[in-house]
Amino acid sequence: MKIAIGNDHAGTEYKFAIVDMLKGMGFEVINSGTDAADSVDYPDFVHPVASAVDKGEVDYGILLCGSGNGVAMTANKHANVRAGLCWSKELVELTRLHNNANILCMPARFTAKEQVLEMVRTFLNTEFEGGRHEGRINKIPLGC
Repeated sequence: MKIAIGNDHAGTEYKFAIVDMLKGMGFEVINSGTDAADSVDYPDFVHPVASAVDKGEVDYGILLCGSGNGVAMTANKHANVRAGLCWSKELVELTRLHNNANILCMPARFTAKEQVLEMVRTFLNTEFEGGRHEGRINKIPLGC
């Protein structure tokens, strides 16, 4: 499985921990985020991840910024992206079960590192429930 990850300066530390965990689990990881703590513009690091998910070049994306809002808003501009902003394991589970999210967005300034790692594991281990939710997510793209 191939996963793209992106982050701004607020998410650099957590990104490194996530990448290490994912590689240890045998995933191929594409790092599209900054590796520094210097201030950067998050859209520059979000668009490559969202584009890769949108085009089917990767299976999933993971994005981090201070609040998680900026990366989620930016990622959701891409047609085939369903980016969910989550700050708890329970929200991650629901965004996969009910919304078939393909990008996990997390707020680095409002979560702990172990919490973020648990959310990533939950995201990857939770399957879309389908059923009544299928019709709803099919209505998400514009023009439906």
